[in-house]
Amino acid sequence: MLNYYVTSGKEMIQNARVKLLNSNHIQDGKYVLYWMQSAQRTDFNHALEYAIEEANRLEKPLLVYFGIDSNFPEATERSYQFMLQGLHEVSKKLTDRGIAYQFGIESPPTGVKRLSDNAVMIVVDRAYQKLQRSWRKEVSKTVKCPFVQVETNVVVPVETAYSKEAYSAGILRPKIHQHLDEFLTPVSERILEKSLTSPPEESIDLANIADVLDRIKVNEDVKPVKEIEGGSEAARMALLRFIQTKLDAYPEDSNDPGKDNLSGLSPYLHFGQISPLEVALAILESDSSGSEVFLEQLIVRRELSMNFVYYNDQYDSYRCLPEWAQKTLQNHLSDKRDYVYSLSEFEKAETHDSYWNAAQIEMLRTGSMHNYMRMYWGKKILEWCKTPKKAYEIALYLNNKYELDGRDPNGYAGIAWCFGKHDRAWSERPIFGKVRYMNSRGLERKFDMDKYVKRVNAR
Repeated sequence: MLNYYVTSGKEMIQNARVKLLNSNHIQDGKYVLYWMQSAQRTDFNHALEYAIEEANRLEKPLLVYFGIDSNFPEATERSYQFMLQGLHEVSKKLTDRGIAYQFGIESPPTGVKRLSDNAVMIVVDRAYQKLQRSWRKEVSKTVKCPFVQVETNVVVPVETAYSKEAYSAGILRPKIHQHLDEFLTPVSERILEKSLTSPPEESIDLANIADVLDRIKVNEDVKPVKEIEGGSEAARMALLRFIQTKLDAYPEDSNDPGKDNLSGLSPYLHFGQISPLEVALAILESDSSGSEVFLEQLIVRRELSMNFVYYNDQYDSYRCLPEWAQKTLQNHLSDKRDYVYSLSEFEKAETHDSYWNAAQIEMLRTGSMHNYMRMYWGKKILEWCKTPKKAYEIALYLNNKYELDGRDPNGYAGIAWCFGKHDRAWSERPIFGKVRYMNSRGLERKFDMDKYVKRVNAR
């Protein structure tokens, strides 16, 4: 059971997922407020269930709030539509559970602070990146009621897993594994005992997504992907298809770009439309031979990225790289590059390399890129730029602009890995120095790359 404030409101009994963000007492008010932001779902949501538990204990109704920030950095029509599809589903599921909700087009802290005037307490889901953490810090200093954070987008809470930045998966893996039995447990769905008869304000209607997009005035340069729909139900269907048709072969085929044997869950995990805990439990229940390898990616590798962005403030810049990587790349700064491309040439997939171009086109058209090709893609940007710093900026820009899971800890960690993060030093060579190298011949030795190119062109 999730723990809560004692009746006096002066102290808190915590479990590892729950953290008090200020020291305020319970206030007189009309409702408990759940600020939904990073966990955009009603299932397997520890923060929502905690908020219901507190509302029942305090004999108050619950109000769920989500602020749609029209100025969110690097957000596009593609990312907004995917998110809004999921939020529309959230609104219907909250209604089915008798829970009031409030969606507003505004800076989320602004809406939370306004609604806090009538809140006895506020609950928020946890985020790991700088902007979202700054939002929570801003609210914690302003509101008069208690402000509680509940961690629900990882299997093992980030601070429980490790108290500092882990420099490799090998360091974090045993730390996570020792806690898995404790945290691989289902989330009980609670029934709200009192309903809010009339929400304090009119909520925006998410049924007409085109109208909401028009009101937000989004960047229309990156169009939505018609082949994939946002929301928890779509995520659950993708998970089911993966388990039934791909999981057994995952260890052998997941790296092969031509076979496309991946789960496709990254966008849903990024927007919190499906819980990694729900995914992990479904994978374990399948008893598939591919479970162990997939769970390594879902839990250890993904939560290594959460550890990275949480403990390293430079996660979105070249400065996040380990000292050895920055030094070796600097030592090879003047090495001759056979090809140097501009941002525009990269963005339009106008390089000499048909495999790299196919990877870029896949991202442009579908909002995703095969994981193995994303590594090759990043390595080649490093090789074909005048400086590694410029290459880093271009890789982040393209990833965040076009990927449906862009601006995600996994994305930041993945880009950084291409430049030496979470890796070791290798044999020295031109341009890369001791940073791991990849080339097209390696792709051809391992995979049927013509099959990959044809698959991308067909889509």
